[in-house]
Amino acid sequence: MPDRSASPPDSPTGGLTPKAEQTRTQILRAALDLFRESGYDGTTMRAVAKAADVSLGNAYYYFASKEHLVQGFYDQIQVDHAAAAESALAAETGFSGRLLAVLDSWVDVAAPYHEFAGAFFKNAAEPRSPLSPFSGESAAAREASIALHRRAVEGSDVKVAAALRAQLPELLWLLQMGVVLFWVHDDSPEQRRTHDLVRQIVPLVDRLIRLTRLPGARGLAEDVVALVAKVRG
Repeated sequence: MPDRSASPPDSPTGGLTPKAEQTRTQILRAALDLFRESGYDGTTMRAVAKAADVSLGNAYYYFASKEHLVQGFYDQIQVDHAAAAESALAAETGFSGRLLAVLDSWVDVAAPYHEFAGAFFKNAAEPRSPLSPFSGESAAAREASIALHRRAVEGSDVKVAAALRAQLPELLWLLQMGVVLFWVHDDSPEQRRTHDLVRQIVPLVDRLIRLTRLPGARGLAEDVVALVAKVRG
């Protein structure tokens, strides 16, 4: 039976006891294995419970649906991503190096899951799907990722036009979403093409951001901010 001393969390840091957190992790790992083997559509909660060696009711206690299992994956990968980028962010002050660390470490952390990423990408790509990175259900993982980009900006040497600075972390997260899309379709060994793409994009982004400080480019920065505000509604 689940430990009811804590409510089932929406993220890995939801306040569970160590035993309950172990059970939650066990269920999530079983689900990821089944996603790899059977695809997202071919995986059922009953199969997940069996693979995790827990009752079906216990599985539903921690994850109310398959969509919640994927959200659990999103949350966990954000925790792992932040940990992987930590040493570089603690030591590096150059913006280019910090952004490279954030994007490159995501590719490394996500590598074990590349095999099944395409299996549920068609679901995540559906605009109204709760699996979409832009959905309300994905808000916690999205905000965690934006916060990591905010840290990369705020601890760096880059000078950003005032109009753009507040929006920059979200714009960098959108850049990461583009990298993720490329990664999903990257069939090169160890996704080397994605690593190469990141290394080519980062210096370009660094230069573009620094250009926004120039008098002639400040209007452009304001236009970008206005566009983002309009898209967000």
